[in-house]
Amino acid sequence: MATPLAAPLFSPFALSSARNRHSYPKIRFQSNSGKTFESKGLPKLNLSKCSKLRSKFMQMGSREMTSGRKLSVQAMDGAGTGNTSTISSNVLAIAHLLVSLGIILAADQFLKQAFVAASIKFPSALFGMFCIFSVLMILDSVVPAAATGMMNFFEPAFLFIQRWLPLFYVPSLVVLPLSVRDIPAASGLKICYIVAGGWLASLCVAGFTAIAVRKMVNTEMTEAEPMAKPSPFSTFELWSWSGIFVASFVGALFYPTSLGTSARTCLPFLLSSTVLGYIVGTGLPSSIKKVFHPIICCALSALLAALAFGYASGSGLDPVLGNYLTKVASDPGAGDILMGFLGSVILSFAFSMFKQRKLVKRHAAEIFTSVIVSTVFSLYSTALVGRLVGLEPSLTVSILPRCITVALALSIVSLFEGTNSSLTAAVVVVTGLIGANFVQVVLDKLRLNDPIARGIATASSAHGLGTAALSAKEPEALPFCAIAYALTGIFGSLLCSVPAVRQSLLAVVG
Repeated sequence: MATPLAAPLFSPFALSSARNRHSYPKIRFQSNSGKTFESKGLPKLNLSKCSKLRSKFMQMGSREMTSGRKLSVQAMDGAGTGNTSTISSNVLAIAHLLVSLGIILAADQFLKQAFVAASIKFPSALFGMFCIFSVLMILDSVVPAAATGMMNFFEPAFLFIQRWLPLFYVPSLVVLPLSVRDIPAASGLKICYIVAGGWLASLCVAGFTAIAVRKMVNTEMTEAEPMAKPSPFSTFELWSWSGIFVASFVGALFYPTSLGTSARTCLPFLLSSTVLGYIVGTGLPSSIKKVFHPIICCALSALLAALAFGYASGSGLDPVLGNYLTKVASDPGAGDILMGFLGSVILSFAFSMFKQRKLVKRHAAEIFTSVIVSTVFSLYSTALVGRLVGLEPSLTVSILPRCITVALALSIVSLFEGTNSSLTAAVVVVTGLIGANFVQVVLDKLRLNDPIARGIATASSAHGLGTAALSAKEPEALPFCAIAYALTGIFGSLLCSVPAVRQSLLAVVG
C-alpha cells in the first residue's frame, strides 16, 4: 500500500513553484515494497487514501492545538506570577520609602522641639546632620558593612528629597506678593541690584579661589563616586495629581470649611496645583526651561489656582495666599507642608557628604578654602553694599544669607531681630534662579574650565538650583557642586552662630 511522503502538497514552496511554472504539483507515493511512484497532473485520487491522509493531518493538528493550549496556559500562569511579584516589589518599595523618610522627618521634628525647649539658638537640623555623619564615619571605620547597610536603607528617602528638592523652595515665591507689599519700590530695586551683582561677585570669588588653590596643591583629579539620579515623572503621576486638584478645588468651593478650617480645606488643591506646576515645568523642552524655570512654572501654577479660587469664591487673592502659608503648626497650609521638608534636606547632607568622603579628603584644600572665602565674602559684601546703597538695615540683614540654601538661610536670619523671613526665602530662590539660567554662560566667559572650580563656584553662589542646572549638563561637576552646596550652608550657619560675628555684621550694616 502506498503512503504519502513529507507533504509537498501543503508546502508553500510547492504551491509557489507550481504557480510560478504554471504546472501541477507532483505527488509521490511509496509502496510497502519500497518502490516510489510519481504522479503528474491531476490524476484521479483514491478517496480512501485521501481520507487516510486527511486523518493523519487532523491528528497532527489536534496535537499542535493541544500543545498550543498548554503553552498558552503556562504563559498565562507565568504572567500572573510576574504581575504578583511586581506588585509585591512595588508595595515593599513604597513601604521602604515611607519608613526611611518617616524616620528622617521624625528626627527633624524631635530635634526642633528639643532645641526650642532648651532655648538653643543653633540650627537643629545642622546638629542632626553632624550626628548622622559622625555615626556613618564611626560605623565605616569599625563595621563597614553596617555603614553600607545604613546608606542603602536611607537611599529611597535621599532620592525622594533629591527628586522634589526645588518644590520645597516654592512657597516663598508663591506668597511673594504678600511679603513685598510693605517694601518701597526703591528698596526693591536696591535688593535686585544686590542680589544680581552679589551672585556674580560670589561666583568669581569662589571660582578663582578654587583655581588658585588648585595651582598651589596641584592635586590630580580622580573619578568621584557615582551619584544616583531620581526617576522622571510619569503620566500616571500627572493624571493622579490632576484628579486630586479638580476634586479638591470643587469640594473647597462648595464646602469651604469641610476639613475644619479654610486653610486645611484649601490645602489639597493648593498643594496639587503646586506639584502639577512642577511636573509640567520639568517636562518642558530645554530651550524653554532656560528662560522659564520649572520653579517659576510651579509658583505660577499655585498663584493661578489661588487667583481662580479667590475669584470663584469671592474672597479675593490675599486670604487664599494666607491659607497657603499660615506658619501655624496646628493649622498648616500647603506651603507649610512643603517647607516642613527643609529640615530633612539638611539631614540628607550627611549621606551625600559621606558618599563623597574620599573626594572631600583628596580635594580638601580646594573645597574648604573656596567655600570659607566665598561664604565670608558673601555675608560681609552684602552687608557693606546694603549700607552703601542706603538700604534699610532690617532689609539688609534679611538678605545676608542670599547664597545659602533656604533651610539654613531661614535659621540664620532667625538669629537676628526684626528680619523678614519671607523676603529671605524669596531672595535665596531668586539668587538660585539667576544662577540656574546664567551660570554656564558666565563660567565659560570667565574661562573657568576646571570641573572642580565650576562646581564649587556654582554651588557657593547659587546653592541647590544652580547645582541642579549645571550638573544636568556637566555631570563631572556634580560631586563638587553637592559638596560645596552643603558646606556653604554649614559654614555660613556656624559662622553666624558666633555672637561676635553677628555683632560685626550688624556693625557693617549700620
